[in-house]
Amino acid sequence: MRRLGTGIGWRPEIAEAVEAMPGIDWVEAVAENLCPGHLPESLLRLRERGVTVVPHGVGLGLGGADRPDEGRLTALAERAEALRSPLVTEHIAFVRAGGPLTASERLEAGHLLPLPRTRDALDVLCENVRIAQESLPVPLAVENIAALISWPGEEMSEGQFLYELADRTGVRLLIDVANLHTNHVNRGEDPAKALTELPLEAIAYVHVAGGFERDGVWHDSHAHPVPQPVLDILTDLASRVTPPGVLLERDENFPAPAELERELRSIRGALAKGAATTGRTPAAGAEPGPAAVRDAVPATVGVASRGGAGDGDGHGVGVGVGVGVGVEAERQRLALAQTAVLSALVAGTPVPEGFDRVRMGVQARALAAKRAGVVAKVAPELPEILGDAYRPAFLAYAHRRPMTDGYRRDALDFAESLLLAGSPEDAEVRRRLSDWWLDRSGPAPRSHRPTARLVRATRRVLLRR
Repeated sequence: MRRLGTGIGWRPEIAEAVEAMPGIDWVEAVAENLCPGHLPESLLRLRERGVTVVPHGVGLGLGGADRPDEGRLTALAERAEALRSPLVTEHIAFVRAGGPLTASERLEAGHLLPLPRTRDALDVLCENVRIAQESLPVPLAVENIAALISWPGEEMSEGQFLYELADRTGVRLLIDVANLHTNHVNRGEDPAKALTELPLEAIAYVHVAGGFERDGVWHDSHAHPVPQPVLDILTDLASRVTPPGVLLERDENFPAPAELERELRSIRGALAKGAATTGRTPAAGAEPGPAAVRDAVPATVGVASRGGAGDGDGHGVGVGVGVGVGVEAERQRLALAQTAVLSALVAGTPVPEGFDRVRMGVQARALAAKRAGVVAKVAPELPEILGDAYRPAFLAYAHRRPMTDGYRRDALDFAESLLLAGSPEDAEVRRRLSDWWLDRSGPAPRSHRPTARLVRATRRVLLRR
């Protein structure tokens, strides 16, 4: 396992601070925010200094019922090659549902949602991971996620689920100790039990992040200081194994550089405290023992013959480390279940039986709030044009219109919905919104012939002026 050391999540807002920060061995960048042919100068300078850069994907949806999208896999591979990264990472989550498997409209969550810890979901996830492994030029590590909701009828604990995933596929694990804390508060799961059940030798690196608690629910915000309970879980982990790398995540509400450096010192202290209980080297990134996962996916782990070997419980492991067979029925069942859940969260359909309705409501509001925030970042002109009316107007829109094609399309659809409804009432604001929408809609610039939909929408807008 490659030693990484101590790192921090690279974000454009703190790029200058990260470059000047002492003791940073590596950084992690959100893969979807990078263009291989136009990498940020800051990342290029860091790489030239010998700082490792790892692309961290958020949109692949390996836990979804569909096979991984080839275009998304190609994009992730291109970023790994452009950055000369030793590995890439993604999440054990689903981010979309619907589509051909359910003969329904495709829905986008805009967020990482938990999959049920069932045999069906595990079989599908294992095959999806193998497909991804074959498509990527470097090893893959997958991250446990934070969750507000629990699935009824789960068959395994988080640790057991991750153990089987790693055992059957050889995939590495990115263990987020903040997510273990989140699931402790929200789902009553014991972090120590999860660590006991995990295949610690498969850990690629560790995430540490902050959040906040409100009304008994922990929100994994990545916008607050790392709390002591999260550091305690890191100490527990460090008492069991020396993680090859540890990284501080911060996505918004960035503090002064000195505060980030203080948090990094706290992380190093938690690691040292854990290592001191065993006499091991405290520094993150120490070389792992002989049981560690090798740089290449081991040929003896998670490999089945063409006929599909069993895993000891009567479940086929699939075909080699590539595409498996015999999981189509599992995909269908998982697709129906995930679509019902996501539809309840973003389209207002009934909550499926067995789910906590209060928690589903909390999750639905959190998804809408995040959606409003991301659209405001993707299209900052909208809150500038609409002012204080932006957020309530967007939340009302989100309640009626689930996202189906990403945040940029969502921003355009939101603006169009306002214009078609004759909003805003102020004529000057409506004119500015109309101009913004016209400049960005359709495949051709505004000076070219507009699409039929643009013509109809524009006519309606003009009639209301």
